[in-house]
Amino acid sequence: MLHRPRALIVDKDSAETQQLESFLTEKGFEVHWAKDGEQAFNLLDRPAPETAGVADGAGPELVISELRAHRVDGMRLLEVAKSRNPEVCVILIADQGSLELATAAMRRGAYDFQLRPLNLPKLLAVVERALSHQQLVSRVSDLTERLDERLKVPNLTGNSRVMQELCSKIVQIAPTKATVLIYGETGTGKELIAQAIHQLSPRRSERFVKLHCAELSANIIESELFGHEKGSFTGADQQRKGRFELADQGTLFIDEISEIAPNVQTKLLRVLQDRQFERVGGNETVKVDVRVIAATNRRLDVLTARGEFREDLYHRLRVIQLEVPALRERKEDIPLLVETFVRELNKEHGRRVTGITRGVADRLMQYDWPGNVRELKNTIEEMVVYAQGKRALEVSDLPIQLRVQRAAPGEDLNVTVGMSMQEIERRAIEETLRATGYDKQKTAKVLGIGLRTLYRKQKEYGL
Repeated sequence: MLHRPRALIVDKDSAETQQLESFLTEKGFEVHWAKDGEQAFNLLDRPAPETAGVADGAGPELVISELRAHRVDGMRLLEVAKSRNPEVCVILIADQGSLELATAAMRRGAYDFQLRPLNLPKLLAVVERALSHQQLVSRVSDLTERLDERLKVPNLTGNSRVMQELCSKIVQIAPTKATVLIYGETGTGKELIAQAIHQLSPRRSERFVKLHCAELSANIIESELFGHEKGSFTGADQQRKGRFELADQGTLFIDEISEIAPNVQTKLLRVLQDRQFERVGGNETVKVDVRVIAATNRRLDVLTARGEFREDLYHRLRVIQLEVPALRERKEDIPLLVETFVRELNKEHGRRVTGITRGVADRLMQYDWPGNVRELKNTIEEMVVYAQGKRALEVSDLPIQLRVQRAAPGEDLNVTVGMSMQEIERRAIEETLRATGYDKQKTAKVLGIGLRTLYRKQKEYGL
């Protein structure tokens, strides 16, 4: 049986309301009509089958309400409806004298407002677009749930296609003993990938040992990996176990493996082949059972072709090869990452940040993030630390390099010969709104126009 979307109409008894009810019913909606606010609140608060026949115990997906009428407070109804279901589509009916209030309702979560007399085909187009958005949100939510509950890939945040594919590969390879080579730019989270593989593997109860090779000398790297005997070099006043011994039965993560010197590469190759080695300065053969996960931001195939990396070691490392996408390649994950970071950083720093404004979201999406997820987290952390009180982060909280990103509107406006003044005006308003974080009062002040004029222009240009 096909699902019939549930609609709640809140309006006085009139010919127009009856026509709207008939129209939606003909279009396949299950329509309920409340003639005042009290009836509407009852339907929203007690959405059980015995309450006005609402199907399946679920609340309405669509609410069409008079904004301001006798015994109907559209703003209050909007607040209650969104608290029951954040994705509910609320469309308010206004008259010419209520435009400012209707615009305020849009800022508080209304999907749209329609002016009387109602244009039913236009209203239907708005409703269909809203319900399509609801279905998309539901699919994304289901996908997130499947990634978290079915795949159970820890520490990884993202709903983008590339992250789904990466998570799927991690789930497949984690139970094996295969050596893994992870490619990715600095800050993409290669270590998190390695931790996820370890935590999903049979070795999860054993140690996850790390070694970051960047800026370490060849001698230090050799000693860190394989340990050393007492007196093997100046300062070696006692025997010391290396990371391979510490990771026995567990996982060893070697970051920036491209920095390992040729003589150490030879010794590492032997461990991967034979599972044994000698400590620096020693003769005793140490046997280990370690899964190696290596990572680098440099292409080992290129280094091998240049003779800068052992070819046999390269092939031993790349049994399984994973590519971690740069953040600019999965920008659709930024909102979810920001939500996660804000929640974590609030707890860590004792702050009460509620989220980010639309203006901040736009700036974050426009930036290319050369430092990837690490840079994004550091940016959000700086903003959260400086935030005072319970509020959302605003454009003024952004670091300077993000605040000024769109400060030169000429490039974005792209004014060309032959453009109409209306198109130029539309682009100027659109970019100023974006630059002010969609603050209408600031936008009107920057443009040197009245607030009513701005509202009228927004409606005229469909902004």
